[in-house]
Amino acid sequence: MRRRSHAPRRTAATAITAAAVLVAIAACGPPNSAGTAKSGPATPAAGSPYGFAPAPQKDGKLVVWVDSTRLDAAKAYQAAHPDAALDIVTYDGNANGSNALKTKVQLFNRAGEGWPDVVFTTDNNTASWASQGDDAFVAPLDKGLIDQATLDGFAKGALDVCTVGGTVYCLRNDLAQVVLWYNKKLLDEFGYQVPKTWEEYQALGEKVAAEHPGYLVGTAGDAWAPEIYLWGAQCPANQVTAAKAITVKATDPACVRAARMIDKLVANKTMSMSPLFGPDFAKSQGDKVLMLPGPAWYGGAVFQGALKTPKGELAVGEALHWADQNPPVTGNVGGGAWWVSRHSARLAAAKDFVTWVTTADAYQVEKSPGYPAHSAAAAKWIAKQQDSGYYAGDIAAPITAAAGQVWPGWGSPEFSQEAVWAKTVIPAQTAGKTVESLLPEWQTAIEQQAQVFGYQVTK
Repeated sequence: MRRRSHAPRRTAATAITAAAVLVAIAACGPPNSAGTAKSGPATPAAGSPYGFAPAPQKDGKLVVWVDSTRLDAAKAYQAAHPDAALDIVTYDGNANGSNALKTKVQLFNRAGEGWPDVVFTTDNNTASWASQGDDAFVAPLDKGLIDQATLDGFAKGALDVCTVGGTVYCLRNDLAQVVLWYNKKLLDEFGYQVPKTWEEYQALGEKVAAEHPGYLVGTAGDAWAPEIYLWGAQCPANQVTAAKAITVKATDPACVRAARMIDKLVANKTMSMSPLFGPDFAKSQGDKVLMLPGPAWYGGAVFQGALKTPKGELAVGEALHWADQNPPVTGNVGGGAWWVSRHSARLAAAKDFVTWVTTADAYQVEKSPGYPAHSAAAAKWIAKQQDSGYYAGDIAAPITAAAGQVWPGWGSPEFSQEAVWAKTVIPAQTAGKTVESLLPEWQTAIEQQAQVFGYQVTK
């Protein structure tokens, strides 16, 4: 199962009386997927303390939707607030592009009732559709609902993925910055140096193929492979420039060199095509992992969980970058988010909940499986991982540095890029085709998917 994911602070909503002015964004194509309102930002409410017209407020249970992994967050909040009335509902968290939340919201919009007050999603795409139109679902958070001090406490760029037209619509739960995980015991045994660049990484992969066949330096069989290798290469295949506008240049030289690297390492068998959480990887290749570029959550979910890597062997290197990248950048795989419904009749309670679960030590430091997006919690979380004694050497410095190196040019459109890659690239790649040869097909698939959702596509 893929796991993607923060000091307590309880404050009342700050009343800020101002008209929220949203930047005009492209509105093209047919009505939105609910079949009613046109595309475009939700109309702000003049005079509202929140930047939207809130529903009449009343007492009652706060309805919170979470996935199974974040159930601990809701339980931790309930334990810390025993008098709070919660109705906790579990769902799939919108995992792997399921669109479960969107489907439900469409039904609630038609019925005019039923919306949850707070929702967690494993993806960050919700703002791309749920902030748009007259029937928008998610509430703007930076117009007075969430305190500015709270917003300022998140890592640089953490809220960019759910910012549309300059307005913030989520509080990020965790980050999933890509670093280099490696087996220090094996690397030392083989006499290899930890690579710093993708060029050094590829060269080491070629050396491993010749000197230690069977050992792995990476994997490419999962739907999030492009978020590791293409995103980190600054491949401009997924640049969302407005709510309904996307630039797709999947055959750009930046994409090509990353594809060629993948192809080279898949061909020499140092990069596996088996899914990390599939039935065979841990059993047949788990003890052959020399290195894996991957997100911050790999440490717990992959190495401690799936592969059962022994204590004292796993280490973390700096996020790999191409030698000519200045400044260096990296990719990101997941990192979930919390959203507040603009239909909520319990906004004060919703504010308190999302603020607490994203910043409080009781969840983010003590229970969260991922690197917190909130900076103060992240510092404590990474220190706790370091002090566990499981890792070899310092993991805090490279993971913390990578949190600020995620390239902002990879967007969060309404559709799942992972689903496009899984359908278009992986089957052909498994059949023997190269990623480089599939880039034009990937380009077309992204364009077509974007057009289905009403995006204006620039090539």
